[in-house]
Amino acid sequence: MDAGTAANHEQAERNEGSVNSVESSNFEQFRDDLDAVERRIAGEIDPGVRAMVVAGAVFVLLLSLVLPHAGGARGFDVLLGTEAARMEHIGLPSRIFVWFLVVFGVGFSTLALMTRRWFLAWIAVAGTAITSVFGVFSIWHRQTPGINNYHGAGPAIGLILGTIAAIVLTFHWIRVVWSRTALQLAAEEQRRNASAAAEERDRRRLTGEK
Repeated sequence: MDAGTAANHEQAERNEGSVNSVESSNFEQFRDDLDAVERRIAGEIDPGVRAMVVAGAVFVLLLSLVLPHAGGARGFDVLLGTEAARMEHIGLPSRIFVWFLVVFGVGFSTLALMTRRWFLAWIAVAGTAITSVFGVFSIWHRQTPGINNYHGAGPAIGLILGTIAAIVLTFHWIRVVWSRTALQLAAEEQRRNASAAAEERDRRRLTGEK
């Protein structure tokens, strides 16, 4: 009788170990899935309604390229270095501003909106911030005398509009990349709960608690 009881007890322990092993395996697979989801979510942005503001600012940046930046030189003239830009004595700050406007304000902002990738949004933030600085510097530069006390045309509507749009774009990109989506927070909470449950289950198995 005692031998039968011992055998039953041993069989129960083996069954419990098998169940625990299956549960542990299932949890490890579940945790791997959670990790993959969390990594994917962490690499994405959710601009929400700000996407419309960002898209509008990008459109304004494009519009500023066809408007005059100084005298008869339009944004595209500054970008391409045409004769109109040379006649207006367009300086280096304005050329850098326009190139940064196209590459970061339009290019990376559009890519970030389309792909919703976190690192592209960060590049857009850094690029548009520098663009804003050069835009303000370009406006100041057009209001100061040049070589041999040359006074060129002052900043035109395209330069001013582009600078304002770059500042607006920088502000909203900063808000987007620093915000954490509800989905990301939910995934992190779910992962913490699952880890806590697994630790508690392992502790009970080791201490023999039911």
